[in-house]
Amino acid sequence: MTDLEKLEFAITTFSKMTPDEFRNSLSCWQQRSFKKGEYYNERHHICKNLGFILQGTFRSYIIEEKTGEEKNVFLYSSDQFVVSFKSFINQAPCDYHTQALTDSVIWYINIIDLLALYQKSHAWERFGRLLAQEAFNVAMERSESFLFKTPEERYLDLVRHHPNIFNNVPLYHISSYLGIQGPSLSRIRKRLSGK
Repeated sequence: MTDLEKLEFAITTFSKMTPDEFRNSLSCWQQRSFKKGEYYNERHHICKNLGFILQGTFRSYIIEEKTGEEKNVFLYSSDQFVVSFKSFINQAPCDYHTQALTDSVIWYINIIDLLALYQKSHAWERFGRLLAQEAFNVAMERSESFLFKTPEERYLDLVRHHPNIFNNVPLYHISSYLGIQGPSLSRIRKRLSGK
């Protein structure tokens, strides 16, 4: 499957649009590579692009003002969309950084092109609605996981949503995302490997 076929498959599967409806967007998509550590979007900058990850992993993080500690808020892996969604839809400055954790490749579409597709096509409007619902669900699941789930349950969710994350990302980024210290992550992994 070519890179473009992967993008088409992901979007048509996600939104149930037809291949012909997807092809209306072909001139809008561009491919870009990111080196490990390169920013997709920085804090206080407006996110202008919606990305689809072909390969690699990204994180969104904040820097705690008092301690200077980085705290991972979201993780994005291959075959997922990467976007600072609130900044993207409101075209307002973002509250966090989004950075490549590995060398990565994405397809991306600019907000102006995406809005033009919404105007031309009900299928693309549906895509936008479904994307907004997905972003809302991800944000709610993330915040509720800290209220209702144990660190071990959050770990299992991470493995389910990002199955290859442990092959590519340092454990300190994973423990930050889970809201636990490194030794706690090691204990969880050891306990679960014994089951």
